[in-house]
Order: sequence, then structure tokens, then C-alpha cells
Amino acid sequence: MSKVPYFLAGRLAALALLAGLGSGGAILIQDQPLQVPTAEMQQALVDQYVRAVAADQTTSPAVKVAMVLGHFYESSGKHIGTPYVDRLGRGQPLTVCNGITGAGVVAGKWYSPAACYQLERGRYLAAERAAQRLLKHWRSYDPLVQGQFIDFLHNKGEGAFTTSTMLRKANAGDLMGACHENPRWNKGTVAGLQQVLPGLQLRGDANEVICRAWRVEWLG
Repeated sequence: MSKVPYFLAGRLAALALLAGLGSGGAILIQDQPLQVPTAEMQQALVDQYVRAVAADQTTSPAVKVAMVLGHFYESSGKHIGTPYVDRLGRGQPLTVCNGITGAGVVAGKWYSPAACYQLERGRYLAAERAAQRLLKHWRSYDPLVQGQFIDFLHNKGEGAFTTSTMLRKANAGDLMGACHENPRWNKGTVAGLQQVLPGLQLRGDANEVICRAWRVEWLG
């Protein structure tokens, strides 16, 4: 639990309640209900991004989870409407919203929360399609497990996932082994050198715990 910040844990718990993930229940961790401080949970339940994700009836529970993960990992839950140059990103890409680069990102343009959501949604749907195609046991996974795989594909790309030990282990039926691969993806290039980046370390550590130990189950 300590590797998943309360901010993220609360948003995922709120998503489970608002969207009725899985069978409409609660997030569990290692067979015990997830405990989030009351104040954090209250803030999570009124988080406008989480509510927008939960309300979208055209996306799967897995995409919803991945979008909430990205909302935290990419922008710490803040709205970033003005494109900026990501100095730590590969190629220093022009970036906006929750880590969105490439087509549709225009320098000097202001992106409203609604515009950001549409940009992000399309990319997460593409990552979901790739995950469904590449992962042999996709249908057997919990939405939280599926969501962290989508987050990996969205963040690292299909090329990295296709050649990864994570995919090999998952397709061999070793889901726990695949989950444990997450923390290894913690490096980025800074000034031409590969370095461990705190943000990537946090992402890998948290996704490992979510993949390995969390699930959605009805407790009513």
C-alpha cells in the first residue's frame, strides 16, 4: 500500500464506486478492503476528471482505470491546458493534458478539460486494442490488472511492450512475474545518459502493487 500514494488510491477507490467497476464493488488489497483517509476520499469523489472518466459509458472499466492512473502519473491530478516542451521526454516532445504528445498537440493552443479528455480517450482506446491483441489471457484479468497494462502501453509504446519480458511472462501464464517487471521500467535519458527517474520509479512501483495485489470485488 505504501508504494501507492493516497491521492492515487483514493481516485481509484472513487472510480470503483462511481463507475461500478467489476461487479460494482470495492477495491481490495491483499484480501482486505482498501483504506483511504476520509479527507482524501472526499476529495477523490468530487474530482472532476475522475467523475468524467466514470461517466463515460463508451469506455471499458480497464480504460477508465488506465485514464485515472495517467491522470496522476502524468500531471499529479492537475489540468495542464497549455502545451509545453517535456525536457525529460524522448525527443523533448510538445506535451499537453495528461502527457499527450504528437498529433493534435498545437503550440500556443489552450486545451480545455473536455478537449484534453477527447485527446486522451482516443490514445487509451488504441492502447486497449493493442493489449487485447497482444495479451493471450486478457479476458481473465481484473480491470485493475488490465488498466495497468494499458497504462504501460500508453506510456512506453507498443514496440517496448511487444519485446518485453513483461509480455512474455504474462503470455506464459505467469501474471505475478509480469507484474514484478513494472519497477524495472524506471529509466529515462537525461543529458544523453540513462538515469533512474523518480516519476518512472513511482509509476513502476505503484503499478506493480496494483497489478499484483489489488482487485475489484463486490462486498455488499
